Amino acid sequence: MYGAFHPTSVAFGGLLWKTPWKLSVTRKANARARLKKVDTVIEAVRASGVQCKALDRAMLLPKEHEMVPKDKYTVFSSTSRGYRKGIHKVPKWTRLTLRINPKGF
Repeated sequence: MYGAFHPTSVAFGGLLWKTPWKLSVTRKANARARLKKVDTVIEAVRASGVQCKALDRAMLLPKEHEMVPKDKYTVFSSTSRGYRKGIHKVPKWTRLTLRINPKGF
């Protein structure tokens, strides 16, 4: 029972990664605020007169108020049932641009 190979709480069948299956209200609000902050930075760079390819690509992205909630909180996943998964399931989702999804999904 208490030897070198005694079972730990994770080995008993507990979840290793405690990720909730849906975003909480607070995390949704933080995600929306993050999208709005990115929109203001893009607008400030555009207003400064800088011209670059990255800015041209960023101007093509939809703004936070133009996005439907489905695109704000979920992303396309070919392996998930219904082809969508919660945005918080994506590794490093707070640092990625996940505004564009395939049409029809």
